[in-house]
Amino acid sequence: MAKEIERKFLVRTDGWKSAVTSETRIRQAYIAAETDRSVRVRTRNDETAQLTIKFGKGMLTRDEFEYPISHDDALEMLAFSIGNVIEKTRYTVNFEGFTWEIDVFEGVYRGLITAEVEMASEDDAPALPAWLGREVTGDKRYSNQVLATERMRPELVHAISH
Repeated sequence: MAKEIERKFLVRTDGWKSAVTSETRIRQAYIAAETDRSVRVRTRNDETAQLTIKFGKGMLTRDEFEYPISHDDALEMLAFSIGNVIEKTRYTVNFEGFTWEIDVFEGVYRGLITAEVEMASEDDAPALPAWLGREVTGDKRYSNQVLATERMRPELVHAISH
């Protein structure tokens, strides 16, 4: 079983753009979502797909299982999603020994840009790039699950302004 240990931040400037190492178009949705578990389907660049199952209430560390599935199956599963299908472009940036994933959202969340860094241990202390804004690790409003499954509310829309 894999552990997912990550921190999440809002992005306040475009300073990361000059260091991009990859770019991936992502569509993802949740086909099951509870407070302590979720099942997510995700496509990448309209070519590959995977099913991800996560367990745990923690926002820093959770158990995670990922399985490749056919792209056609993923497209069918998207039709069964709860709430919104999230559309975003994920960019990767290497900074002082850590890989950062910057998500630039489209659709209903256009304008939201977040950055996540995955760590090997909760004790890791990655250097924080100057382009980061405030940390939102643990703020459920910024979890992909909540963004996908909750109805758009004025307070949520205002909360994503950075």
